[in-house]
Amino acid sequence: MYNIVMNNFTDELRRHNLKATPQRLAISSALHNYGHVNIDNLYEMMLSKFASISLATIYKNINIMLDNSYIQEIKIPQNKTVYELTKSSHSHLVCTECKMVEDIELDIDSIVSKLNLDGRFQISKTDLVVSGVCKSCS
Repeated sequence: MYNIVMNNFTDELRRHNLKATPQRLAISSALHNYGHVNIDNLYEMMLSKFASISLATIYKNINIMLDNSYIQEIKIPQNKTVYELTKSSHSHLVCTECKMVEDIELDIDSIVSKLNLDGRFQISKTDLVVSGVCKSCS
């Protein structure tokens, strides 16, 4: 099973014009397994696999993967930025108590088309983060 997943990550990295290095495969695996990961947690995970890896190496790989649209960055107000594997358009729910991040499907396209009706503003990207308290914390 592990090899099948790693082969998929290898293929997906190559599809995004990225080399499938051990570090990038490990980052892919972490994002696949945990969904939304901040840089500090990712660094801790990588240290368990690569004892001498530096934080600079993690940032370098993250930035290259972002530039090639392999992963995406989710900026959460008053919280650390998290990263996830790129998937179809979606938004996020964030618990202000436990910091849990969850994907939600919303029809953002209809909102964007309404905003573009008068031509005053051309929208190139949408990021919607909805904050509140999850059921476990309330």
